[in-house]
Amino acid sequence: MSINKVLKQVLVCFPSRDIPPLSCPWCEIKMGYWDLEEGKDCVQKTWITTKLATALGLVGSAYHIVAFQPDTAIEAVQRATNATVTMAAMGAIFGMTTCLVAQARDAPDDPLNYFLGGCASGVFLGARTHSAMTGTSACLGLGTLAMFSKIGKMEGWRLSGEPKL
Repeated sequence: MSINKVLKQVLVCFPSRDIPPLSCPWCEIKMGYWDLEEGKDCVQKTWITTKLATALGLVGSAYHIVAFQPDTAIEAVQRATNATVTMAAMGAIFGMTTCLVAQARDAPDDPLNYFLGGCASGVFLGARTHSAMTGTSACLGLGTLAMFSKIGKMEGWRLSGEPKL
């Protein structure tokens, strides 16, 4: 199937926010991370965050390889694999930690769950780079970013689109 056909099917399913979706095979499926209930479906949430982080790792690796060209093809594959696997692991750690902390604390919508998930991913990055400073900085940075993402989602913050008047 060509990319144009896939895009047309997606646009038929989701034409706009105001118009209900037409019938298509994907319309009844929960599509993303935010569609799943907090503190439940940990495996599905972890799978979604792992896929997203893997995609980001692949894109970041591609840019890095273009910007800093390796000497051999094997070196390029090693760099891409290393970065992609690290990002995938960080996504999995974030998804699982956030979900399990929500279950353990019995507070599914608390932004602190997201802070702890982001912090756990940052600690993994510090361990991966053998640097306590990297781990501490990444823990605070990723935890804060994740926490504000959750707060923004709860309060309806938007980064793009028409302004609300």
